[in-house]
Amino acid sequence: MTAERDQTELLDQTPAGISRASTILRSGGLVAIPTETVYGLAGDARNPAAVKAIFAAKGRPAHNPLIVHVAHMDTATALARLDDTARTLAHHFWPGALTLVAPLRDGHGLAPAVTAGLDTVALRLPAHPAARALLAEFGRPVAAPSANPSGQISPTTAAHVMAGLSGRIAAVLDGGACPVGVESTIIGTDDTGRAVVLRAGGISPEMMAGVLGYLPAPAQSATITAPGQMASHYAPRASVRLNAAKRTGHEVWIGFGPDCTGADFTLSENGDLAQAASQLFAILHKADALGRPIAVAPVPEHDLGLAINDRLRRAAAPRDT
Repeated sequence: MTAERDQTELLDQTPAGISRASTILRSGGLVAIPTETVYGLAGDARNPAAVKAIFAAKGRPAHNPLIVHVAHMDTATALARLDDTARTLAHHFWPGALTLVAPLRDGHGLAPAVTAGLDTVALRLPAHPAARALLAEFGRPVAAPSANPSGQISPTTAAHVMAGLSGRIAAVLDGGACPVGVESTIIGTDDTGRAVVLRAGGISPEMMAGVLGYLPAPAQSATITAPGQMASHYAPRASVRLNAAKRTGHEVWIGFGPDCTGADFTLSENGDLAQAASQLFAILHKADALGRPIAVAPVPEHDLGLAINDRLRRAAAPRDT
């Protein structure tokens, strides 16, 4: 569904707003919804026209699969075969910032474009109360990638969504700022049944290690097997320089930790990785608005720093032309 620019509705997270959002989804329209990670662009995952509209609104490549959001574990197990590892992680981290990739079941009913031709599907049960209320009222799974033009900075507020997609979608459900601030962790399993990290995110490997008894390793394949694996992604218009101990020339400098005196913005003055993750995209939006090259201070490569650095590396990667 493509709306005229002055027809994108801004809904609040009241029962009336949730009901209106559900009505739009039932009609095949698109609604940007809040989750605890980032805003997602939701459409009926079983409606091929709605799924096609998601790709069109974002300008998303057809080979990049979508995450399917569900309200209940029963819905997830009806769509895919969750092995013991996936069920263990779901038990501990759902609802939450975790996406599980699992083999599709026969008769799943999802629109073919959702999985981009793969025989697996990425599933998530979000924790945000507005997302959960909408999923419960709608009663069907929704496909929901991040609610921004493909490849650009992910949105963590309704204003970010409106800036990027106003006029391309039917509505935005305003649930406030997203508290986690980076996308979900995506987990698959290898041939031995051990968890592998397909995309770093809001649930760190260290957190999963306490449940699994081992530290999940990054997946080694260069093939796209899950959302969020494009080399250039989450990118501002400006160029991005990483591991910058100071600014050069007229760069906008984004600091991290107490040693970045004079930074234009800081992810966290005291080096708190959770705070840095929650502010990452919002600060990138602000820095990009200044129209100058961006430099980012080093961020430790552990815990939530894995997700932060993953997003920063993709933001700094050479752009597709």
